[in-house]
Amino acid sequence: MQGVISLKGKKAEAEVRTNVMRLLDAAGIHYETGTYEVDENDLSGSHAADLMGIDHDQMYKTLVLKGEKKGYLVCCIPVDEELDLKKVAKAAGEKKVEMIHVKDMLGITGYIRGGCSPIGMKKKFPTYIEETAVLFDEIAVSAGIRGAQVILNPEDLKAYTEAEYASLTIE
Repeated sequence: MQGVISLKGKKAEAEVRTNVMRLLDAAGIHYETGTYEVDENDLSGSHAADLMGIDHDQMYKTLVLKGEKKGYLVCCIPVDEELDLKKVAKAAGEKKVEMIHVKDMLGITGYIRGGCSPIGMKKKFPTYIEETAVLFDEIAVSAGIRGAQVILNPEDLKAYTEAEYASLTIE
């Protein structure tokens, strides 16, 4: 069944439907889910991609930044890549942008580190997706909790989040 995942932990197995999944279901967007065992010592997207058997270029992390004039913005980039803040600022029409502090993430987005999704944040922020996403039929982004991903067409993600494609990473 689409939108239901089983997360295995130390306690009983539980069926989980995240807000991200409910939003995608309501929008009629096709996606698949994937899970992995969370390692509190390694919350990296690279580790998650390895555990799920997903190409690192197709596993996207969600980063939240703040611009000097326009406020918060969201970037989705492949897990092994690093943001080029100058490219992000240019894409966002800002002079300068900086990453938000991890302690501020929950209050701003409603998500915690390792479970931040571009879908379903507390507020709608301008969103930018690394332009290389167009090379793939599917990419994975967080399902809104640690240990779960939604795998969907990048065009569907772009349309739903009203994002723009841009060159965002260091070459």
